[in-house]
Amino acid sequence: MAPESNPASNFAEYDYSNFYYGAGDDPMNLLGPFSDWYREALPNGYYLYSEPLQGAPETRVHVRNRKTGRIHELINMASYNYLGISYRPEVKEAAIKAVEKYGLGASGSPILSGTFDIHEEFNAELARFKGKEAVVVFPTGYSANVGFISGLMRAGDSIILDQYSHASVVDGAILAKSNTVFFRHNNPLDLERKLGKTKGKKLVVVEGVYSMDGDICTLPELLEVVKRHGARVLIDEAHSTFLFGQNGRGVAEHFGLDEEVDFHLGTFSKSLGGQGGFVAGSRKLIDYINAFGRSRFFSCNLSPVLVAGLLAGLRIVQKEPELRQKLWSNVAFLRRRFAEEGIDIGKSNSQVMPVMVNNDARVFAVAEKIQDRGLFLNPVTYPAVPKHKSRLRISVSAAHTEADLETAVRVIASVLREEGVCQ
Repeated sequence: MAPESNPASNFAEYDYSNFYYGAGDDPMNLLGPFSDWYREALPNGYYLYSEPLQGAPETRVHVRNRKTGRIHELINMASYNYLGISYRPEVKEAAIKAVEKYGLGASGSPILSGTFDIHEEFNAELARFKGKEAVVVFPTGYSANVGFISGLMRAGDSIILDQYSHASVVDGAILAKSNTVFFRHNNPLDLERKLGKTKGKKLVVVEGVYSMDGDICTLPELLEVVKRHGARVLIDEAHSTFLFGQNGRGVAEHFGLDEEVDFHLGTFSKSLGGQGGFVAGSRKLIDYINAFGRSRFFSCNLSPVLVAGLLAGLRIVQKEPELRQKLWSNVAFLRRRFAEEGIDIGKSNSQVMPVMVNNDARVFAVAEKIQDRGLFLNPVTYPAVPKHKSRLRISVSAAHTEADLETAVRVIASVLREEGVCQ
């Protein structure tokens, strides 16, 4: 419930969780206490969120500081544009040609007037890339999880989620009205216990790369448990599709378990630098989700302009495997340098690296100093991560140079030492 004392008196004592409930019968009662707190929180660090970029999400970005109003050039260590594809000339040219042909948007639901030839071309090529019979595309990655999970599972079924599952996975389970159970992160023994207590239809959901910790799922061990209990498994490869595996299909391919996983989900907002989400699988599965995936069925289809850019990006991924090689070279370099500087990045073994601060109030001061010294990084606190597990989240790109990465290490190390976070 909302705090009884004045939340603006000390913003650091409160966060979003304190304002989830409000007193009285009027929904508007939630707004006043939150507004009082937020007015104080904004200049004390929350202004670091939603700072507007002035151009493409390249490795150097111009960012308008919401506190001062000034525009700064910063090394971009925050973008999901892992392969540097969003601003490639081929991608921009494809989008320009598409807007000349199709106009701006789809202007219709995918099942009515919103499907164009470019959608069908993209879907067919994406299915071939994933090695599946068909795909279904959603407006966002969030809506893909929500629509797929709630479209497949029903009241009385059981959905077993990793405790670090993305909000979209959790919300999909809520909408399905299924029995929702969480198992300890990447822990096959706890999954075994939880599955042993469930009956009926069972769906286990894991992620290829966990977006806040940067570790990959222990898929081989988890799959053994899943199969033993007759459950089905969905892998959300939002941060791993187009990156992991010999062909870039994801963590399932990385482990040689592509055919063992029942349902494959991915997004286009990360490695393809666009927007949208998809599920890949059998034609029967896709036909069913086309009919019951409400977050797609009742949404406008992806813009043909965006789809044209995504198609160009997908072709770049297939033609240029050296992009993935460069990304993993950059990841190895940064991991080594962080280790040398004594910087804690948790259990990350991917292109996502959390710089652990573990202090919900001080993380804003750390982030502010780092930005003042030339890096664009975001502080992450509750509810995105557990309380007292605050961090800065780094996203490595194939487009970063070693000079970019070395500068990032030096800046982060100097600030963390000044703040007493590392020695």
